[in-house]
Amino acid sequence: MIALSAADLTKVYDGTKEVFSNVSFSVNSGDRVGIIGPNGAGKSTLLNILSGEDHCDSGQVYTARDLTVGYFHQNDLFTSTRTIYEEMLSVFQDVIDMEGRIHELSDEITRLSESGGDGLEQALREYDRLQQEYDRRNGYSYQSEIAGVLASLDFPDTVKDKYTSDLSGGERTRLALGMLLLRKPDILFLDEPTNHLDISTLKWLEQYIRNYQGTVLIISHDRYFLDHTVNRIFALDHHRLSIYEGNYTFYVKEHKIRYESAKKAYEHQQAEIRRQKELISRYKQRGTEKLAKRAKSREKALEKTELLDRPVGDRATIRMRFHQDSVSGNDTLHAEHVSRTVRNGMESRTVLKDVSFDIKRGERICIIGPNGAGKSTLLKMIMSEIAPDSGFIKVGHNIDFGYYDQEQSMLNESSTVIEEMRNAYELYSDTELRNLLGRFLFRGEDVFKQVSVLSGGERARLSLLKLMMSGSNMLILDEPTNHLDIESREVFEDALIEFPGTSVTVSHDRYLLNKVPTSIYELRDGNLTVYHGGYDYYLEKSEEQNSREESAKKEAQAGMAVPREQTPDSDKEKRLQARREAKEKQAELRRKERREKELEALILSLEEEIQSLEEEMCREEYLTDHVRLAELAADVSRKKETLEDVYSEWAELSETE
Repeated sequence: MIALSAADLTKVYDGTKEVFSNVSFSVNSGDRVGIIGPNGAGKSTLLNILSGEDHCDSGQVYTARDLTVGYFHQNDLFTSTRTIYEEMLSVFQDVIDMEGRIHELSDEITRLSESGGDGLEQALREYDRLQQEYDRRNGYSYQSEIAGVLASLDFPDTVKDKYTSDLSGGERTRLALGMLLLRKPDILFLDEPTNHLDISTLKWLEQYIRNYQGTVLIISHDRYFLDHTVNRIFALDHHRLSIYEGNYTFYVKEHKIRYESAKKAYEHQQAEIRRQKELISRYKQRGTEKLAKRAKSREKALEKTELLDRPVGDRATIRMRFHQDSVSGNDTLHAEHVSRTVRNGMESRTVLKDVSFDIKRGERICIIGPNGAGKSTLLKMIMSEIAPDSGFIKVGHNIDFGYYDQEQSMLNESSTVIEEMRNAYELYSDTELRNLLGRFLFRGEDVFKQVSVLSGGERARLSLLKLMMSGSNMLILDEPTNHLDIESREVFEDALIEFPGTSVTVSHDRYLLNKVPTSIYELRDGNLTVYHGGYDYYLEKSEEQNSREESAKKEAQAGMAVPREQTPDSDKEKRLQARREAKEKQAELRRKERREKELEALILSLEEEIQSLEEEMCREEYLTDHVRLAELAADVSRKKETLEDVYSEWAELSETE
């Protein structure tokens, strides 16, 4: 069943700035759609139009009858004076009212039964109806559901009576997300829901969305999150929308295949047009009547040719390269037995307990852990902004710190973009500064924007440019990819990998955590654990550790002895076995590569057929032809089932590479 569809949507700002044009698609019930694209491509505008909060300049949106819609905005905040728990309870106000009415009816039924008054039968009927509705609406467990969502969104039971006016921006955003999830609308619009979430909360949200019974459309720059939640990608770029029937990893491969295919088709057609024009010119030069007719015939054929558009390549992205003006010593940071207790009023909490580490030049350290674990506190101690309660951190020889603050609090709100750069780098001319700003996508009049009106992405780019210009040899980065679009994140990651100095980064971006670090430092319950690898390695080792601890616990309880590890009888047997396994592995790898190419070609063909059918469903003449729409929908459904099977096989092959 189609839950939502759009036909030929066009949006223009100020009469001249086209956001997108002729966007058409359909979304089936149960689809989980990821909407991606550069900052400014129109992703939030599209959701605003689909939700009815904005209008399109042309085109139409269709939502299935009786479906409820919920919308989580990027900056959902609270201005009420209620507590966290009161806000969550407000979601179930109708259930609470129903509960009160059930109690009233119970008392009324008791009274009528004792007095024998009229109306007993009517009261019993209403009581029975309300009981059934109360049960259907999960009335008996809504309080435990609230508690579960609050805990999952990092609101412990101790803060449920905290007033929303006292919450940070991130806490308010998480609370707004929790309230929306409790409402369980049929169609869920989520605009950057992963901001301000730590890794454990991200995992919970991924699981929640995978199991969600309704339809979900998500704007996100979190590539790992998209890989684990969505089954379709809507890519908005260059005013157009392209549809991909898979997750983000599928999109990356498929986008490349489509671009190369379109480029080859365009180049082939252009070559053929040039060949035909050359033949026409030759025929005309001969001057014979027969060849003149041939020339005219070919000219007519050329006029009727449907010209292919030149494929649009990737749009301009930031150009970034971190450099160091001086080289530090080999020993950059050394910490021994560091402890720190954070005090808030009468309450105190130990965030770091006996933490020790040693960081060498050239290492890329990424720090992970739950919100409030002490990650930002540790960064500030490294930079000597705050002192440890015990222990010490020793900074190595010739260290020059460069700091990226996730709040961009070091930007002057009253300055313009170019003034911010001019004040920091006085020796550069305005022409040089404008060239540098252009590399970070501040072009034309953008350089005269005041910092206070910049978007989150623009503030992030300006802060990164200042950091890049600093020439520091030790980069301290607190959530640097927040607010960056996918293309900018990838440029930043590559620049960080190529940086010859040392970096310490706090991040919840699991794609970055897989790609950048030489080591991951996990802070949890005040303790620091070091993993020498990326995020997948961290997951593997932490799960192994959890498994070992669980097994040891069970064995200790059962009094079991740990079996000794079995080894091969001889070194010769080991070598023979290794050679056999290597040959088998190579043969299997070649087979997988052949099959993967076959599947990619089949995926492309099926997807083109599905897109063609969906575009046909959006044609005006079929909007009222329910029979034809049903036939097309059934055909789309069959092809999607086939595509899902093909994609599943392709995904399994990709995962085992």
